[in-house]
Amino acid sequence: MMTRIILIVFTCIVAIFAISCSSDDGPPTSNLTMEVLGLEPLTNGARYQGWIVVDGEFKSIGKFDQVSSSMVFPVNAENLEKATSFVLSIEPPNDSDAEPSKTRLLTGTFNGNTATVSINAVVADFSPISGKFVMATPTDNVADNDEFGIWFEDPSGIQVVPGLNLPPLADGWKYEGWVIFDGIPVTTGTFIETNTFDDASPFSGNGSAPNYPGEDFLNSAPQGLTFPDDGDVRGKMVVISVEPSPDYDQATPFFVKPLSGTAGQLTAPQVNTLDPTNNAPFGRVRRD
Repeated sequence: MMTRIILIVFTCIVAIFAISCSSDDGPPTSNLTMEVLGLEPLTNGARYQGWIVVDGEFKSIGKFDQVSSSMVFPVNAENLEKATSFVLSIEPPNDSDAEPSKTRLLTGTFNGNTATVSINAVVADFSPISGKFVMATPTDNVADNDEFGIWFEDPSGIQVVPGLNLPPLADGWKYEGWVIFDGIPVTTGTFIETNTFDDASPFSGNGSAPNYPGEDFLNSAPQGLTFPDDGDVRGKMVVISVEPSPDYDQATPFFVKPLSGTAGQLTAPQVNTLDPTNNAPFGRVRRD
């Protein structure tokens, strides 16, 4: 009899414990699956954060810095059912606020249980773009070293015009030019407008630069290079990237690179062409 009583008491305790644990599990969840191609891992403490929009408010689904082509997030079932759209943002290190940053990378509106996501509405639409540049060194007084500079301008017409045909970017983003020297990417500067100076000229000389983004590679080379000796642009890859602003990895181009090309052998006024890369991330999210 005593054994039976002990068994009954033990069973009740287990049942009570199970009920208690069940009540602590919180509201029911459903899965949101994100299937996106073209994302790359983030560095230096920056993280992606996914959001659903419910009754006009952002609800976080979680943060991550490593990526795969298919990722599953448990989300409050009621919120997920009511969600009208999805946003993927890039958040700074130690971020703790309840709103996405201005640096929003992907968005899409739910149609049934699926939302097609792209950068078009939150970064820019890169479908009608083109690029040109020349090799020249306007910031020094040397006449025969134009292979050590690059400027995103087009002098082939009656007057010099901007070499980059790019759309305006949303808040939280800037363009940046790059030349790849022996595997080392070197910036030509960040910019928003294509018809004026970029934000910096760390390698140029003291002379006047044209009113366009660009750089002369004459001084103060980054580690691993010597300017001007290693600053010959001829035959080098040239890239225009779209960078988060603020930028958490200033040493390398962000993985969204709308334009790229290879410099030829002839300096200005010879014009070189940049081609669209169509490498922007895209995909879908679905609620299961």
